[in-house]
Amino acid sequence: TDTNRHYDQDPGLFALYLDPMLKYSCGLYESPGDTLAAAQENKLRFVAGRLGLAGGELLLDVGCGWGSLTLFMAREYSVAATGISPAPRQREYIAARAAELGVPDLVTTVTGHFECAGPDAVPPRTFDAVTMLGSIVHMPDLTAAFGRARAALRRGGMLYVSESCFRSTTLYRQYNHGPGVEFVRQAVFGYGEMRPLSDLVAGAEDAGFSVVAVDDLTAHYERTIEDWLTCVR
Repeated sequence: TDTNRHYDQDPGLFALYLDPMLKYSCGLYESPGDTLAAAQENKLRFVAGRLGLAGGELLLDVGCGWGSLTLFMAREYSVAATGISPAPRQREYIAARAAELGVPDLVTTVTGHFECAGPDAVPPRTFDAVTMLGSIVHMPDLTAAFGRARAALRRGGMLYVSESCFRSTTLYRQYNHGPGVEFVRQAVFGYGEMRPLSDLVAGAEDAGFSVVAVDDLTAHYERTIEDWLTCVR
């Protein structure tokens, strides 16, 4: 599947409406006065907490975008972070930012699709944590995607998934092939399959994961989008 048409654009385009880290997913607003930048940093600290990061871990970020998570975890937690992105331009950008931030030895970016990454790129039973923020939507086979994530984790490792979902299977069946959804899937992402939460839970469990927490950040995503729109205006 081709997602590069969207994610391989010039980073300057994304800088027009994203926060300074170019984080392209939901923030976490801890107070009414939080800025978009603060909310995105809050979210990354929240992810670190969910994963139990204390410093020095090995982390794999699937669909790393412009490196907001990998760069943040390397800088703030001294985590050795490997990101995977299908967009060559993102790899170049992340390498330059890692050098600017003084963490070039802690950040690695692999160009390609997670589903096709070989053992050299994603060595098995290696990582303490795997993150998938807004990336599993691009993977047609949920069981295979979760299975690959589990295979990359050492025993006791943690997976964090953040994804937009339909609220129920009924709504999924009703709206999944509506004109708006089809436009986003075909014209923007190249491929994108929003699913009900129950499908994600089932996919994770079928791959051998035990679900320990589910957080509904809908209101935070709504506010994130409003802040993106404000930046554009």
